[in-house]
Amino acid sequence: MKLSSLRTKVDRLDDQLVRLLEQRAGIARQIGRQKLESGQSVFAPAREAALFRRLSARLKGTMDQDNLKAIYREILATGRHCQGGTRVAFLGPAASYCHQAARERFGAATDLVPCPTIAEIFSAVERGEVEAGVVPIENSNEGAVGATQEALLNSHVTICGEVYLPIRHALLSKTKSGPIRVLYSHPQALAQCRHWLAMNLSKTKLVEVASTAEGARRASVERGAAALASPWAAQLYRLVVRQRDVQDRAGNSTRFYILGQEPAGATGKDKTSLLFTLPHRAGALHRALGVLASKKLNLLSVESRPAPGKSWEYVFFVDVRGHIDRPEFRRALLKLQNYTQDLRILGSYPEER
Repeated sequence: MKLSSLRTKVDRLDDQLVRLLEQRAGIARQIGRQKLESGQSVFAPAREAALFRRLSARLKGTMDQDNLKAIYREILATGRHCQGGTRVAFLGPAASYCHQAARERFGAATDLVPCPTIAEIFSAVERGEVEAGVVPIENSNEGAVGATQEALLNSHVTICGEVYLPIRHALLSKTKSGPIRVLYSHPQALAQCRHWLAMNLSKTKLVEVASTAEGARRASVERGAAALASPWAAQLYRLVVRQRDVQDRAGNSTRFYILGQEPAGATGKDKTSLLFTLPHRAGALHRALGVLASKKLNLLSVESRPAPGKSWEYVFFVDVRGHIDRPEFRRALLKLQNYTQDLRILGSYPEER
């Protein structure tokens, strides 16, 4: 077929898409009114996860799954806007990796709200100032994010989702060359690039800040300053990318929690996050985890953190495949209570990987 004929076909399909999108928006408004009357949240993570999976299964090979997901990310963001909108808090300022994760999950059409600290994200969700929050929980190279674990100990928000983001650090400054007096970045980013920094900027002062984006912001206003941040931050803060991919290991990625006040329903492919303490007895952890194994529950991760105010005692953060709504999962947790102290369910939510 001639190019003109193909373009005519595309134009007709585009006209149909516009009409269908408008119909979808109209139905979304009706759903929003019903949610408002019943007090339901606009954000429905289980429904959205199930939709992505169902639509991906309908692909016949002419479109990439990631491209389909990117399109529907914005369609869903528009749908939430038609229902009244969703405000989502992230660790700011703008262009942090947390900001990128929030955009990746909620779409650019969502009202994304920067917060100066992880603790403030939790507080904003608890106070109802935002409907959801995005916080980093672990990095593939550096492990758990202590500030998020600490906030989980003192908060009662619910984990209702997760998102994974590839992390590719770049060296940013106001000029392409010249000496670097001081370098700003988040402690995790500095740790992920420690060998590169030792080889290339051994005499540069390293300063920890609250986020990689805050480092970029400071580098944009100080002479002789640089930052470790994303290339996206360079665009926003008018910086130059002096070198890309300065992280020590390839495949660097960070997992983020999505926080909310309402639990996510079961989708059939879910994960549950727990925390508990243990009695001071030999083999206590082995017996506790053995309960999960005996019920054939797949243990995905175990992290420990010193218990606040208790020397040499620890809190354990555990991820298990499954959903709290499943009867067999509930029975396992009832048994687990006999072997643990202060057992808390942090949330059951759709598994992204």
